[in-house]
Amino acid sequence: MTTSVSSEGKRACVIGAGFGGLALAIRLQSAGIRTTIVEARDKPGGRAYYWEREGFTFDAGPTVITDPDCLKELWALSGHDIAADVELMPVFPFYRLNWPDGTNFDYSNDDRSLRAEIDRVAPGDYAGYEEFLRYSAGVFEEGYVKLGAKPFLDFQSMIKAAPSLAKYQAWRSVYSMVSSFVKNDKLREALSFHTLLVGGNPMTTSAIYALIHKLEKDGGVWWARGGTNRLAAAMVRHFERLGGEVRMHDPVVRVHTIGNRATEVETQSGWKERFHAVASNADLMHTYRDLLGGTRRGTDKARSLARKRFSPSLFVVHFGLEGTWPGIPHHMILFGPRYKGLLDDIYDHGVLPADFSIYLHHPTVTDPSMAPPGKSTFYALVPVAHMGKLAVDWEQVGPMLEKRILDELGRRLIPDIHDRIVTKFHYAPRDFAMDLNAHLGSAFSLEPVLTQSAYFRGHNRDDVVKNFYLVGAGTHPGAGIPGVVASAKTTAGLMIGDLSE
Repeated sequence: MTTSVSSEGKRACVIGAGFGGLALAIRLQSAGIRTTIVEARDKPGGRAYYWEREGFTFDAGPTVITDPDCLKELWALSGHDIAADVELMPVFPFYRLNWPDGTNFDYSNDDRSLRAEIDRVAPGDYAGYEEFLRYSAGVFEEGYVKLGAKPFLDFQSMIKAAPSLAKYQAWRSVYSMVSSFVKNDKLREALSFHTLLVGGNPMTTSAIYALIHKLEKDGGVWWARGGTNRLAAAMVRHFERLGGEVRMHDPVVRVHTIGNRATEVETQSGWKERFHAVASNADLMHTYRDLLGGTRRGTDKARSLARKRFSPSLFVVHFGLEGTWPGIPHHMILFGPRYKGLLDDIYDHGVLPADFSIYLHHPTVTDPSMAPPGKSTFYALVPVAHMGKLAVDWEQVGPMLEKRILDELGRRLIPDIHDRIVTKFHYAPRDFAMDLNAHLGSAFSLEPVLTQSAYFRGHNRDDVVKNFYLVGAGTHPGAGIPGVVASAKTTAGLMIGDLSE
């Protein structure tokens, strides 16, 4: 039920209506703090934006919903039920993994079918998989349950967490840890690719992220009927039901400060309001360089952020097809001929390689409402280096890469794909930079390596501006829906405590 705090008359502003900002605003409003969300775009959701074209609904992403309990909790705080606002539908299998030699691997949390898949694709590796699962369960307990919603505001907090991180060899990479349990190359890829869904290179991302396997096994993989955008809309509806205010299509241009306190939020339209606390769900660099740009703190922090490693960007082809495809599951990973070499090209070399791996999203197999009758909605996503490493003209390169991706899908899945296309468009790193103020066009903010995790990410409460807070992918614990919703829980705890004093 609603948390009671002595914060009568206190007002908070949340900048940005991504999942992190929406979750934070719901928590604050549920606790009796009058909260206003200010969003730059014409629709809520942040990266979970959407487009409607010729009867097709195209979700920008994220399109993999895990840990539904973290979402249900946002409604339960005030005695409500998420099911009244949005329907979460189970997705099965979670993913079909496909390799160039034609091998398929259906990945799920059904023990019997998963064992059959492992025995077929990686005979002799099931015992190793069971060991990996035990490891994943342990790291889930330490890294997600115990530390996921705990603020790391000082180095002492990191030192306290160090023994448990060391116990699970957090300095090793996910791929290295997976490889210590299983020998088959395909199974190693199947158990390590998940870090790419939060912007991390399996070869360098801390082994702590192996917890994603346990998270999916316990909570499943879900879809919001009507699209991920319906989950964002449901969060707005619930927030407004609680009395919260949302200002859409009006970008924040400045957070004003006096001394070490944020005082006012100003938008492009000239709207200006005073608040007792301000939280930013905007891009980390944009927050400090631009929104706090008139302050010494903003300038200093932006300079230090510029030295950090940012996650790659994405190139996404959205397309609607004539026909239905019951044989293509909701989520597919189409691996390319290389794994480590491709990751090196994206994360280290900053080149656009000739080959690629594709995440194919096909929501109409679960939810036909995403397309007109007899038609299908898809997107094909490939990770690409961010604009700081790959300085190409996406106006020129985009159409060429789009064709190469569709050609590959035609070769491997839908032979007459080009003849069936009803509508298509692509979304490139430049669009992430322009639409979302994403630094370098990064799709996931800071890269989730150990030296940029917990205390070493953006702090949930700023160290200098005492009533200024962060929520979302750039702060602890990181990207992905469970990550940003956990960050909201952490940040809300700090804000509610501070505003109650």
